[in-house]
Amino acid sequence: MSEEKDAPALLGALGSEQFMLQSIASSTIGEAGTRSMIYLSTLSGGLVAIGFTSNAEGLLGPLAFTVLPTIWVLGWFTVVRLVDTTIENITVERRMERIRAHYATLGPYASTFFSEEDPLTTGKYGVHYSKWSVLFGMASMIGVVNAVLGGAVTALAVSVGLGASNAIATWAGVLVGILVWVATFAYQRRRVRAVTAEWSRKSPERTSDSPAVTR
Repeated sequence: MSEEKDAPALLGALGSEQFMLQSIASSTIGEAGTRSMIYLSTLSGGLVAIGFTSNAEGLLGPLAFTVLPTIWVLGWFTVVRLVDTTIENITVERRMERIRAHYATLGPYASTFFSEEDPLTTGKYGVHYSKWSVLFGMASMIGVVNAVLGGAVTALAVSVGLGASNAIATWAGVLVGILVWVATFAYQRRRVRAVTAEWSRKSPERTSDSPAVTR
C-alpha cells in the first residue's frame, strides 16, 4: 500500500531527474563544440599572425616557437576536457536509459513506447557503433589537428634550431605527429573503456553500445 502511495511521487522525481539529465547532456555537447571552436580559432589566428611576419627578418622564428607550442599545449587541455565531456555524456545517457527502463514497466503497453534499442539489429537510435567509433568524436578530431601541429613544430625546430636537412626534419615531424596521435587515441580509449566497463559491471545484462563506447 505504501508503494502505491509513493508511486506518483516517484514518477514526479524521475521526470525531474530525466529533465535535469537531458540538460546536462545538452550542456556537454555545447561545451565540446565551444572548446573545439576556441582551439581551432586560436590555431587559425596564430597561423595568420605567423604568416604576417614571414617576411620580417629575425621575427619569424621567435614568434613561431612562442605561439605554436602554446597552442599545442592548449590542444592537449582541449582534448582532456573533450574526453571529460564524452564520459559525462555517456554516464548521463545510461542514467536516462535506466529511467526509460522503469517507464517500460508502468503498464502492459508501456514497453511499446519505451523499448530498448537492440545493438544487433537497430543499433543505438538507428546507428551501429563499434570499437572504432571513438575515432570519430570531437576529442579525436582535435587530437588529429594537434598531432599535426606537434609534428610541424618538431620539424621546424629540427630544421631551424638544429640546422638539419629538410628530409630529416620532415621525418622527425612525422614521427612525433604519429606518436602524439597514438597517445591521444590511447588516452581517450582508456578513459572511455574504464567508464563503460564500470557500467557493465553494474548492469551486466546491458552491454549496449553507446555513441562513444569502445569494446
